[in-house]
This record gives sequence, C-alpha cells and structure tokens, in this order.
Amino acid sequence: MKIEWKTCAKIAVSIFALFLAITYWENFAKFIGLVFAAATPLFIGAAVAYTVNLLMNFYERKFFGKIKNPKAIKIKRPLCMIIAFITLVAVIGLIIWLVLPEFVSAIMIVVDYIPDAVDWIVGQLEKLEYVPQDIIDMLVSIDWNSQIEKIAKAITSGFGSVMGAVITTVSTVLGGIVTAFLSLIFAIYILLGKEKLGKQADKLSKKYLKQSWYEKLRYVLATINDCFKKYIVGQCTEAVILGGLCAVGMMILGLPYATMIGALVAFTALIPVAGAFIGGGIGAFMILMVNPIQALVFVVFLVVLQQLEGNIIYPKVVGSSMGLPAIWVLAAVTIGGGGAGILGMLLGVPVAAAAYRILRNDVNGKTEEEIKKALE
Repeated sequence: MKIEWKTCAKIAVSIFALFLAITYWENFAKFIGLVFAAATPLFIGAAVAYTVNLLMNFYERKFFGKIKNPKAIKIKRPLCMIIAFITLVAVIGLIIWLVLPEFVSAIMIVVDYIPDAVDWIVGQLEKLEYVPQDIIDMLVSIDWNSQIEKIAKAITSGFGSVMGAVITTVSTVLGGIVTAFLSLIFAIYILLGKEKLGKQADKLSKKYLKQSWYEKLRYVLATINDCFKKYIVGQCTEAVILGGLCAVGMMILGLPYATMIGALVAFTALIPVAGAFIGGGIGAFMILMVNPIQALVFVVFLVVLQQLEGNIIYPKVVGSSMGLPAIWVLAAVTIGGGGAGILGMLLGVPVAAAAYRILRNDVNGKTEEEIKKALE
C-alpha cells in the first residue's frame, strides 16, 4: 500500500499537536478558559436570543401572520423583538415586585422572633435536665437583640470600610454590567439576523462535512431545538397556572404572603419535579413564623395542589410532548442539579429528552421520513 506524503504530514502534525497539548496542558487549559471567559457575553446573548425568539415568533404570527404589506413586513422583526423584550422584562419586574417587599417583611418577622425562639429552646433544655447548667446560663445571658443588630451592622457597613472589598465589589458590578450590555447587543444582532446566520452556518456545514454527517447534525440540532422549545413553553405555561392557583387558593384560605408565595412557587416550578416543593418549603417556613397552624394548612393545600398539578395540569399542558419517562425526568433533574446547580436542573430535562429521543429513534430504526415527520 502506497502512503502519500500528505498523509504522513497529517499524522506528524497530529502527533506534534498531541505532544504539545500533553506537555503544556496547564497553559493550554488556561488559554481555553480565557477564550470561554471572553466569549461569555456571546453565550449569554445566544441564550437570551433563543428565549426571546420564542416570544418574538409568537408575536410575528399573531400580529403579522396575514399581513402582506411590504412596509409592515419591514418593521415586523424589530417591532416584535422590542415587544418580546418588554414582555420578558415586565414578567421579571412583576415577580420581583410581588416577592421582594413581602420577603423583606417576612425576614424582619423571623429576626424579631429569634429572641423568643431562643428563650423557648432554653426553657425546653431546662426541662430536660440533661444539659449542663453553665451552657443554659450562657444562652440566657446573651442579649440576642444586640447580637442581631451587630450582625446587621457588620453586613451593611462593616465590610464597607475595607478598601479591597469595595474595589472588588465595584469591579465585579462593573464587569457584570458590561457583560450584560454586550450580551444584550449580541442577542439583538442574533435576533435581527437569525435567518442570515442560519444560512451561513448551513453553508459551512455543507462545505466541510460529509453529506451523511451533515444530515445527522441537522437532525440532532432539530431534535434539541424541538425539545428545548416544547420544554420552555410548556414549563412556563405550567408554572404560571400553578403559581396562580397557589395564590388564589391561599387567598381563599386566608393564608399570609399569598402573592409572594404564589409568585415564588411559579418561579421555582420552572424546575421539574422538585421546583414547586422548593418554593413551597420556603413559603411554609415564612408562614410558620406567623402562625404554625396556618403553615400546616398551607402544607396540606400544597400537597393537594401538587397532586392536581401532577395528574391533571402537567399532562394536559406539557403532556408527553417531551417524550421522556418520569423516571428519566427525575434522573435528569438530580444529575443536572448535582453537576451544575440550578442551571443544571433547568437544562437537564430538555437535554435528556433530546438524547432519549435520538437514542430511541436509532434503536427502533426509524426511517428518515419518519424522523422528519416527527420534527415537523
């Protein structure tokens, strides 16, 4: 078999590149980290553009779906994009407006209750007669109100006297503002030129990939896009319904912090399976500080609401559109949360659904026509 010099050159270059990567792995890893850090605004902008694009497409279909006037079509994209951004900002602002004031109020109640709670704990310890008297005397002698005030002052002003902390905080805030601004710019450019960017990516893929690999790449990307779109739309709709029912039910039952806990449950319900329980746990703790009986009523109400949501609302709103069995949803949330925290819990389900669908189609031997039909 005759070996061409081009093949030898490719092998030599590959071996040399592998040698450099192994020898200078630390520097190489740092370089890759710097590249990713520099590209953070682009990644965030792409994520924002993908989310806003769902709203933008909805407004384009609703407002400009049947309009054929060239002038109206020309302003369709920027107008719908602005409306979509306003909608997103309004939703985030509404959640903050509903949650923040009552959350601060609840925290103040918790702080006020700490001394009484400590006195009650000390009383219980005295009844047990197993705790040494010197420990009880120490707990009794502490002025908890003054200690809480000292902690509050340390949080609000203590760190402000340290110049290094101030510089670090200011630089972090400025860096965050710059990143947010650049991310917004990238998102706007992506949204305004998404068709052109799509065509350019398609041309590059066709040019440098084999036809079979090109078709497989398109199929994988289409599957991922379909799963993410269904997940975002379905999960957001389900979260709004669940949060609304929670707030209305709490108002009917006369429970405190109805709007705050309803908004909190809606926000945390974006995390499948465990999200509503996270919001409900925080809400139950807040109500417990006001009235333990009402906290028990809220827990019972939330359990009933969760059963209603799991058996009626979720199947109707999201249904089997994700195509992922319940056991794998739980596994995706657990693994994603363990690996990447809240972000992993949010992204774990659509990623797992896409992988599950691709693997299922491959195992079942679906034809290309069936796959294309499923993605339409």
